[in-house]
Amino acid sequence: MAFPRDFLWGGAVAANQCEGAYNIDGKGLSIQDVMPQGVMGPMTPQPTANNLKLEGIDFYHRYKDDIRLLAEMGFKVFRTSIAWSRIFPNGDEQEPNEAGLAFYDALFDECHKYGIEPLVTLSHYETPLHLTTEYNGWANRKLIGFYTHYATTVFTRYQHKVKYWLTFNEINSVLHHPLMSGGIFTPKNELSQQDLYQAVHHELVASAMATKVGKEIMPQAKFGCMVLSLPVYPLTPDPDDVIACMHADHKNDFFADVHVRGYYPGYMQRYFREQGIQIQFAADDAQILTNTVDFLSFSYYFSTCETAQENADSASGNLMGGVRNPHLTASEWGWQIDPQGLRYILNKYYDRYQLPLFIVENGLGAKDVLITDGAGEPTVNDDYRIQYLRAHLEQVHEAIEDGVPVMGYTTWGCIDLVSASTAQLSKRYGFIYVDREDDGKGTLSRYKKKSFYWYQNVIHSNGAEL
Repeated sequence: MAFPRDFLWGGAVAANQCEGAYNIDGKGLSIQDVMPQGVMGPMTPQPTANNLKLEGIDFYHRYKDDIRLLAEMGFKVFRTSIAWSRIFPNGDEQEPNEAGLAFYDALFDECHKYGIEPLVTLSHYETPLHLTTEYNGWANRKLIGFYTHYATTVFTRYQHKVKYWLTFNEINSVLHHPLMSGGIFTPKNELSQQDLYQAVHHELVASAMATKVGKEIMPQAKFGCMVLSLPVYPLTPDPDDVIACMHADHKNDFFADVHVRGYYPGYMQRYFREQGIQIQFAADDAQILTNTVDFLSFSYYFSTCETAQENADSASGNLMGGVRNPHLTASEWGWQIDPQGLRYILNKYYDRYQLPLFIVENGLGAKDVLITDGAGEPTVNDDYRIQYLRAHLEQVHEAIEDGVPVMGYTTWGCIDLVSASTAQLSKRYGFIYVDREDDGKGTLSRYKKKSFYWYQNVIHSNGAEL
């Protein structure tokens, strides 16, 4: 068993979860700097000492050593994000922060030193705080202009260094977490459906505008959208459950449909009509939306079920949940484990869109235990992670055999980082252990886990040896 010759093996991180240096070299505050408990907690007026993201894993100062370790594994691609507030501290300035631009120059140069292609997300849950408090985030149409200016700035700066771009991270998650995903200051329980979907519209227009501008500046580059994938199965064969499943699919598919097809689908127009939602289109919005993406990327961690029954058992997951599947086991954080769901969603997306697909997040969050190996070196025997990733990669290969064009696979949190959902470091995903605990203690030293060598061999064999 082998993967396509040009398959892009690698890993993924987000700036706000690994860089730290939250107030260094002119960086402004992002929403993450005042969300010490992650998505479930409240914002604080100012950064607080208990926010692990303020230091992260100090990737900002240690990136050269970290990229060297990723290169040692054989990475072909490294997915990261640009911290918007590192480039425009408030988000609405005309002139960028040169020190912020220089940092990413150096980071991308370091990647290319080892033949690693950067895959860059423009906005990964780190809206500049000023855009949230002053403008109410994406609820305000003015953000389209600010975002387009930011995108144009980094496209122009890195046009010869980055050829794979993503506009927003897990853009569909804004329906569930409007603050973290959309920088919307209005509390979720006070946010009307009208306001929420108008904010969604602003993001979709901005994404299409960035794709348009990016292709003008970099005709050879590839631009993708990024969605949180959530395979939904009917809990029973009851037709009511199947229709409930269809409605759940529509809420998720809507975002990719607009990115790939360039217009609002009929099922969403019906939903808006029945809910009394009237999306305000500016004169050129419909035309801007026709600037569609070159590929679809997505995260995959779990599947869920749906039913028309009331009081069904619920299951938690990556920012979104659903009905518990009685046939699946779950991780330590309650996320149900379903490798076959990855094959299913790959086939579903390709059947629907006929575009290349990129799995840009997949992995297992677990409480790793640092031990000493026979040679006296610190390590982690994370066979559970190897088992999880192997099972999912086997299903990726099955999808490729099904005829699905898969561009690559980047595991989430390839080096341990701060969790977005819980703001913990004890929820570890990486092949590389970072010595830092939830109370902030630790040396930040890096140690190779058992999975480090396993993934190194997977890449070396191009997936022939899982």
